[in-house]
Amino acid sequence: MSSTLRNFALLPLAAALATGTAFSAHASERDKRFFEQVEGNWSGPGEIVAGKYKGTKFICNFAGTTPGGKIGMALDGGCRVGVFNQEMSAKVERLDSGYRGTFLDGAAGKGLDVVSGTVKDGHAVFAIHRNELTGAMRAQIADEDTMNVTISVHVEEELVPVIGITLKRLDARSVGAVVAD
Repeated sequence: MSSTLRNFALLPLAAALATGTAFSAHASERDKRFFEQVEGNWSGPGEIVAGKYKGTKFICNFAGTTPGGKIGMALDGGCRVGVFNQEMSAKVERLDSGYRGTFLDGAAGKGLDVVSGTVKDGHAVFAIHRNELTGAMRAQIADEDTMNVTISVHVEEELVPVIGITLKRLDARSVGAVVAD
């Protein structure tokens, strides 16, 4: 695993940040619903499943929000490996050209850019980019309380999974109520 990939081994939730699809009204509503499902507090374990640091386990905690009046989201929190803690933040909004996002300070700094992607059927797949590193992140809402994230990178012409994480919702979600008078 390259040092760049190692430095970003704890980025699994950046997968839930950006899409670059044609935006019909249907796609916009679908994307909005996906991001709304990510709202709330999440925590869970992850593991590096390939490369030099294979077997490294970590725990992440995030708070997800959506920007008022816009389609997109922000995640703030951090991940821990043993006694080491790394703060993490990510933001994405839909622009005319599609979704664009950054993790930390983006590829121009020490982070990643999320440059395109799609949202459908309860999952999102996003293209990631930093210098020579390209790959994909897949976030799946397995049920209202579980999100699975996989990060894969291009090795030659093959897309190889390197990180897997399962997050559980920490807060209760209100999906509606009936109040009797």
